[in-house]
Amino acid sequence: MARVRNNQGHRSKILNVFMRPFLEQENTQEREAFLQGREIIKPLQDKTWKLAEKIVRRHYTDADVKMAYHLQNKFENVDTIAKDSCFHFGYLAKADDENNDKNEDNYVTQHFDFRLDGNINGSENSRQNDFAYAYFRDELKGKINKGEKCNPDINIEQKWGNGSGEENQSNPHWTQVDQANERELGLTGGKDNQTSYAREWNNDYQLDLIGREYCRDRQLGCDQKEFAILMTWQQAKSKLIMAHTKWIETILEQCKVLKAGLRDHVYLEQSIDMCKKMGITITETDILATTSKGIVVSNQDILNHLASLKNKTQTREQKILARQIYDQAQK
Repeated sequence: MARVRNNQGHRSKILNVFMRPFLEQENTQEREAFLQGREIIKPLQDKTWKLAEKIVRRHYTDADVKMAYHLQNKFENVDTIAKDSCFHFGYLAKADDENNDKNEDNYVTQHFDFRLDGNINGSENSRQNDFAYAYFRDELKGKINKGEKCNPDINIEQKWGNGSGEENQSNPHWTQVDQANERELGLTGGKDNQTSYAREWNNDYQLDLIGREYCRDRQLGCDQKEFAILMTWQQAKSKLIMAHTKWIETILEQCKVLKAGLRDHVYLEQSIDMCKKMGITITETDILATTSKGIVVSNQDILNHLASLKNKTQTREQKILARQIYDQAQK
């Protein structure tokens, strides 16, 4: 048989469809750190949420909440209570406290957001998707949303690719993938229109709070020990993002080396041989029958699609017969 010459399409499929998934399944220190960080985060968040609820209820008791709802339901011009998931907690650090670097009385405060896209840096007015992409990486990987392939690693790839350490938000590809990720997770459409993962996550972390809409109007006091526990949880979310980033960056570095090697292969068999040496078993047929998105399309699939486009008109009797055959098959 004639040797199949390599081309850019073949090289791209070998790298992205076969090599990269193989690298992502390897048991490395970076991957293990990511998996461990992801495993502990939900139990830690649940535990920290119970503490947050305890602090809030010291300020807004159950009796207060009941009275607020009573007044709000009684008077049309009263709008004083709503559910919220983020809070400003703080404590007064005394001048002689061991951890007080200022050596004077100082009120320490921080914004804590328990929502899926809550900012982990204490900012009240900005959203952040990095944690959601890391935690729900497996759920996003390979999903297609409105024709666009989701990619939970897109932010890391953009930062790594442009060398600036920030996403290039003017990049149309980044924008499309980021939007597909958000739609799949249910992060778009506002808090009243969230679906799927975001809705289920956020519904677990809501409290009735009295006051105006913005949580900065509710400065809630706690003690230093409680504040430290809240910070530990917030830092754990940051560590998960960092572990995700470090792991994927090692994958991207390896892919860069492999891409350079594939570029030198004139014939497809050379690339297949390199895959075999890595432990990946593929054939020319696997490569030729696979799309750039990793979808295998057979000749029969194409012929079936063509058949579905023909002879669309059915009589009423044909539709009844088809339904009877379907019902019998189900039984």
